[in-house]
Amino acid sequence: MIKISLGLASSFRNKMILIFFAITIVPFIIFAYYSYMKSIEGIKNANATFSMSYLQQAKMNFETYLGQLNDQINNVIGNKSVQDWLEHEPSNGDEEEIFAVNMLGLVYAKMPQIDALRVRVYPLDPSLYPTYMNTMGLPSQIGEEEWFRTAKASVVPTWHLSMPKKGLYGRPLLSYVKRFTGLYDREPRGLVVTDLAEDHLKRFFSPSESMVGQKFLVVGQDGNVLFDSFDNEWTGAIIPSKKYLQIRENSPQGAETLEMDGDNMLITYVKMDSEPWTIVSLTPLHTLTHPMKAMNRLLILFLAVYLVCSVLVVIYITLNFTHPVVRLVRLMRKLEEGDFEYQVPLSGRKDEIGWLYRGFGSMTKKIEGLIEQKSRSERNKKELEFQVLSHQINPHFLYNTLESIRWKAENHGRTDIGEMVSALGNLLRLSLNQGKDITTVGREVEQVKAYVQIEQARMGMPLRVLYFFDDEVLALPFMRLLLQPLVENAIQHSIRDNFEKGKVILSGYVEDGDIVIDITDNGKGIPQTVLTQLDSENASRGGTRRQGVGLRNVNDRLKLYFGNHYKLLIETGEGLGTKITIRHPVLDSAGEEEARGKEGA
Repeated sequence: MIKISLGLASSFRNKMILIFFAITIVPFIIFAYYSYMKSIEGIKNANATFSMSYLQQAKMNFETYLGQLNDQINNVIGNKSVQDWLEHEPSNGDEEEIFAVNMLGLVYAKMPQIDALRVRVYPLDPSLYPTYMNTMGLPSQIGEEEWFRTAKASVVPTWHLSMPKKGLYGRPLLSYVKRFTGLYDREPRGLVVTDLAEDHLKRFFSPSESMVGQKFLVVGQDGNVLFDSFDNEWTGAIIPSKKYLQIRENSPQGAETLEMDGDNMLITYVKMDSEPWTIVSLTPLHTLTHPMKAMNRLLILFLAVYLVCSVLVVIYITLNFTHPVVRLVRLMRKLEEGDFEYQVPLSGRKDEIGWLYRGFGSMTKKIEGLIEQKSRSERNKKELEFQVLSHQINPHFLYNTLESIRWKAENHGRTDIGEMVSALGNLLRLSLNQGKDITTVGREVEQVKAYVQIEQARMGMPLRVLYFFDDEVLALPFMRLLLQPLVENAIQHSIRDNFEKGKVILSGYVEDGDIVIDITDNGKGIPQTVLTQLDSENASRGGTRRQGVGLRNVNDRLKLYFGNHYKLLIETGEGLGTKITIRHPVLDSAGEEEARGKEGA
């Protein structure tokens, strides 16, 4: 599977498709996702800021209300009649009935002054007041309940949450229970219980109608929900988030996103100063993100259209660009395999693809032409080799014939003819060099001497040719037929008109890893036209004088064999003579062995 994936990824067409999707679809999806997350984050932050501001105001108003409620209750507690009626327990039933009538009447009279559902005053021992308790619809045994005993033993006010009971009330009541003592002593007198209904609390904690599912909670110190604005759904139960209870202990206020009752909620909370309670705002995240749904649908639609357009673009690019390139690659592979029979289709396109097809077709035709030309050259070469073999003259036969002519010339007293024939044989032997290209500097110098000897015999006068070579230079490998044409050129064209004063000097030495040989004469110099044609590629060899042919031959062979750095360096001028410098690299041991093999042959 991995190999298949790598094979698909290695294709130029597939790479182009992947790159196209990478630079179009992927950035768009990332940007859309980033924008969506930032939008959600912005909405959450804005809602958290608004909710926190609302909770701070609700907290301040609620604590003000509780302070006023406490002052109103203190007015009841400070009433002298209440103090007097509860100072002594009734001694008989008549006194207890009088107490009930007076106390109920007083409480009913005070009710309009207290902002609560109802207010009740309990003796410390309700069982001694059966008529009073029965009139309020409460059992005399209420003093045995946990909340009553806790409030009776506490010097600070306590709170008691009463859940609905059948036949009494249908809503939870949050009761403020305060034990009071005498006005002039510290003796406990009774309890004042003030009941707050949900309507009193909703005045301070009302969710926004635009936020579906939002609700406010009043959570006690132990995590028990004292008030739930959403139809008392969690009232009386522990808030369903342990994570929230942990966070609440670390900070008096804050905003977090937590999972609660199976739904993600934005929770904003603030602790109260007067009570160990926390006011909590809960907003479902789906309510906050509801305005984003329409945008998400539009974004998905746009993405779908964008994807379809991208696919169409990919198809267009594939058919018009990558597919022609793939087809061209297949043609190139066939060409690599030597298949030239497949015709390159003609392309009338004016873009780069069309140029590629036309260029490839032109290159294919040129390659076919070169192959055909090479085949013809090979055939011609074979024919020439056959002709050479057919007409080849044995060099030993030629040398023996020349030796016989020299011997007969000497027997007849013509030593000059014998020496001339001997020099010619030596020149021939050194020139042929058994068909090898590499000889030695010494053999080249011998060849020059043989040529000079023949020229002296031909002209009947001595030629002044001087040789200055270091001993170690003479044994170095050297390309054959480099010196003789240059010396011939100097004799024939520079000093020919003045043999008495004319002279040619050959000197050789090693410099910077090269063999350097200078051929200097004091003749009339080389014409500028010959020098101009020396490096000309278009110069007609047949139309130039022999002097130019010899120079060009040596110059071209040096460049072809060793590179342009080793071409002839000529210094000349009218009436100033000529100095030709040959630079020849010192060849390695393989070249020396080849040269020795030629000499031995």
